[in-house]
Amino acid sequence: MSSLYKPFSVSDGPCKDAILRLGCTPLQHPAALTRISSAGGSSTRTFTPIPNIYPGQRNLAAAAIGGRKITHPWKAILAGGIAGGIEICITFPTEYVKTQLQLDERANPPRYRGIGDCVKLTVQDHGLRGLYRGLSSLLYGSIPKSAIRFGTFEVLSNPMRDSTGRLDNKGSLLCGLGAGIAEAVLVVCPMETVKVKFIHDQCSLRPRYRGFFHGVREIIRDQGVRGTYQGLTATLLKQGSNQAIRFYVMNLLRNWYKGDDPRRDMHPLVTALFGATAGAASVFGNTPLDVVKTRMQGLEAHRYKSTLDCAFQILKNEGPQAFYKGTVPRLGRVCLDVAIVFVLYEEVVKLLNNVWRTD
Repeated sequence: MSSLYKPFSVSDGPCKDAILRLGCTPLQHPAALTRISSAGGSSTRTFTPIPNIYPGQRNLAAAAIGGRKITHPWKAILAGGIAGGIEICITFPTEYVKTQLQLDERANPPRYRGIGDCVKLTVQDHGLRGLYRGLSSLLYGSIPKSAIRFGTFEVLSNPMRDSTGRLDNKGSLLCGLGAGIAEAVLVVCPMETVKVKFIHDQCSLRPRYRGFFHGVREIIRDQGVRGTYQGLTATLLKQGSNQAIRFYVMNLLRNWYKGDDPRRDMHPLVTALFGATAGAASVFGNTPLDVVKTRMQGLEAHRYKSTLDCAFQILKNEGPQAFYKGTVPRLGRVCLDVAIVFVLYEEVVKLLNNVWRTD
């Protein structure tokens, strides 16, 4: 039995909020009117008693009864992990190209003339498998990253939903920010640092890292655990704003689509379209932070004194346009990424609801 519902009990006194008491009537307890039926041209509403629940859980129980089903945090964690693992296997080549272009600084001079040239030279030098160099580090991190993201979002958002299960736009922005910060600290920063070092290492004449675990061991041996947290400030800014924008836009579009009917189902294609839109918004909103983060996590990170110094040197040496290097490949990857993740997440949650009852 879910913790939201306690054993049914009655006591003397009038009905108050969502707690059913002895003598409660439909007029005293309108929240218990849950169904509308028509017979002979007239409409009637049935009176369904609501079990006694704790005050802090009233919104959750009302939402579960009258609106969008509240997603249990453990379901969100499992569904998010599954969605993240599948998504990264599909979209990693675009992430690889984006990172290569961002690391390809003007002063070197640049090795690649564009996206197509980057793909061509990579395949020539390393074969098709070269486009998946660094996948292991991202795969090991994407599953817990997505799990933490959706789990944190549900934990933060569930108490903020109204009686129909609807989350307002301000709430989605704050919950998305919290989810982004949580995943940045626990997973993204060390994962991205290792990934960027792997990809940057491939550009050198004598690559050092032979695989994920060897690379992590070498990084920790040379720089300590702190070496896997390079660019933490930039990562916090990037991930926090990233998820804030994505969940805000996704929630905004979901509320618009459902209108006054919170029970209205969203077709996976609609979810994918809204997810892609949210992904595009996040790309244009924080690509400069992504560029700074990538530079701070590369093998040349020692050139910069801080995140602010890195941004200043990029602006001084390469101009403002450098902050949007890799935007096109990132746009394609992120739109596909967010669309796939939201669709998979929603579908996996539906599947889990059929086999794992938590309410």
